[in-house]
Amino acid sequence: MISAIYDRRSIRKFLDKPISQEDIMDIIQSGAKAPSSKNRQPWKYIVIQGNAKVEMLKVFRQGIEREENESALLPQSKQHIPAAKYTVDIMEEAPMIIFVVNSLGKGILSELTPEEHIYEICNIQSISASIQNMLLAATEKGIGSLWICDIYFAYSELCEWLKSDGQLIAAIAFGYPDEFPKERPRKKLDDIVEWRN
Repeated sequence: MISAIYDRRSIRKFLDKPISQEDIMDIIQSGAKAPSSKNRQPWKYIVIQGNAKVEMLKVFRQGIEREENESALLPQSKQHIPAAKYTVDIMEEAPMIIFVVNSLGKGILSELTPEEHIYEICNIQSISASIQNMLLAATEKGIGSLWICDIYFAYSELCEWLKSDGQLIAAIAFGYPDEFPKERPRKKLDDIVEWRN
């Protein structure tokens, strides 16, 4: 597992090669094995392939266009729209997309009490652990992945298309890699670790 952690990369170029059903299920099962706050297991996975992926990409592009020209959910992030468009192109190349939903989550515009806010944070921590498990399981199998947060540029459109209860958290593109990027720079441990004895 340590080698998978060190070898994992964000892949943006994929081969035109399907992923077996067995490998898909292994990856998802790895996600479901993650720890979760109070064992709530708040995750739900929606696997998108084939014609469904074509529909989803169309909806994603419509959302980005709305974000550019109409009422934007992320008005101060317009400089990132070109990157979101590139992300959709990457997703088009990947044979499989998994959307990860917080099945216990409220909408991102919901007003929350402090306690509800803490529950949301704890559930999102749990889901993040689940996503990381899936990325590492894929790496171990020689399958590349890209953890995608650009979904928020088409958030309402994707939620409406998915028709799933809960809060959409992220998408992950999976496929056999057609690139092998070098490790990106990381902060030095001295800069991020504080020791107290």
